[in-house]
Amino acid sequence: MKRNIDELDLLRAQLWGSFLDFTQCFFPLVTGREFKLSQPLGRESHFITISRELTSVARMQATSLLINVPPGHGKSTLLAYWVAWSLSKYPRSQYLYISYGHELATKHTEMIRRIITNSHYRNLFGIEIRHDMKAKDHFVTTSGASVKAFGSSGPITGQDAGLPNCEEFSGAVIIDDAHKPDEVHSDTIRQRVIDNYRETILQRPRGPNVPIIFIGQRLHEDDLPSYMLSGRDERIWRRVVLKAIDDAGNALYPEVNPLSQLLEKKEKNPYVFSSQFQQEPVPSGGALYKVHNFPILDEEPKILYTFITADTAETTKSYNDASVFSFWGLYRVVEYGRETGQIGLHWLDCVELRVEPKDLRDEFILFYTECMRHPVKPLLAAIEKKSTGVTLISVLQEMRGLQIRDVPRTAASKSKADRYIAMQDVIAAKLVSFTQDAKHVNMCINHMIKITASDSHRWDDIADTCWDACKIALIDKAFHHNLIEENKRDNVVTSLADAFKEKVQARQAWY
Repeated sequence: MKRNIDELDLLRAQLWGSFLDFTQCFFPLVTGREFKLSQPLGRESHFITISRELTSVARMQATSLLINVPPGHGKSTLLAYWVAWSLSKYPRSQYLYISYGHELATKHTEMIRRIITNSHYRNLFGIEIRHDMKAKDHFVTTSGASVKAFGSSGPITGQDAGLPNCEEFSGAVIIDDAHKPDEVHSDTIRQRVIDNYRETILQRPRGPNVPIIFIGQRLHEDDLPSYMLSGRDERIWRRVVLKAIDDAGNALYPEVNPLSQLLEKKEKNPYVFSSQFQQEPVPSGGALYKVHNFPILDEEPKILYTFITADTAETTKSYNDASVFSFWGLYRVVEYGRETGQIGLHWLDCVELRVEPKDLRDEFILFYTECMRHPVKPLLAAIEKKSTGVTLISVLQEMRGLQIRDVPRTAASKSKADRYIAMQDVIAAKLVSFTQDAKHVNMCINHMIKITASDSHRWDDIADTCWDACKIALIDKAFHHNLIEENKRDNVVTSLADAFKEKVQARQAWY
């Protein structure tokens, strides 16, 4: 019995002495899977780096720690095990776990609960959750420790982290991804998170030595980490930056994100890659699209379907906003004489007008008439449903031979910045093309290369018609079924032609 107690004391001391050993020990006990350290070239594993920094917080060597790390690198897992590890050493600790949404924070605190309720953890450290604590987002141990989950923009008043007048570690405020990626480009929502941090979260530590940990990816040039590092924050932060591709050109976590995959992300979605993976948000004014993203073809490709997108002026002032009509063709992308399997959008025509609302119908009819000269007639017209666009939709509904589709701008359709970033994948893949010498080429490309994620560009009417076209044809694949059916028909015709050719050749051989 004495020997078993000594062995437990020795194991407990070993795990208290190394957070990483603790994680590697308990991760398989809780999940049934091995915890594998990454093996990047030319540098230490990011798991070791993060573990060392979190250990320094538990040892009271750092009270304000900011770690920027790409998504999918195990940061939340490490944080959950760090809470369980530090709580086992300091059993009265009080933690606030904050993420961009309460549901996400609850998911993380539930993981902490699973570790603490593991029989091996309970037997080794004597920590137990009170039987009356059934909630996943809040639990208290029999020794008085507590873990509570909150959303970064929600109410956190009346909740505390750490203990007052305590010289040793007694808990922490943990902020794990403060911003939601698809909301961070909303100035209102982003500022709400920063204000909640400044006015509420900063007041939650019970003493000056109770630490705050921020860990997460960069998402915007004016996000919460930017505020923390701006000099306006009352805390002085120790910052650790972990880039997906380090300065030597090696992948940080090659087992999950190999270099080839990261370089493809960089090529096809440079804005997201720069901010989320390299922790370097594109500065205000940084263009999303480049000239070389738009192929200029010597001749028009074989067009399969055509359609129109329209963005009408926001106001009735003709000198202010523009109304834009764009004409699009769908085609199968061919490289070196072979189909690639991709569908491209060919920008067949575009006009930008500043006219009175009463003249919009006539201008649209004139544009539509020009489009009807194309060998492939337009199937539909998608018109943004806003102010003057609502009127245009209503007067065109009775047109025969053209389907009119209204395009709402709602919360579900996301902000302009979100839409333009989502379109970056399509344009970076060079799926939006022009015909050489077309009259609208320079106007459209010069407009598109001014579009920024920070909304610092002046006009975006042409870009809106491009987004609608990409969304309808390439993202939602509204014509995909028709293209498949047409491809089937082409295959049938080809098969019949081949069979007929074989019969002719056989008959000629007979004679």
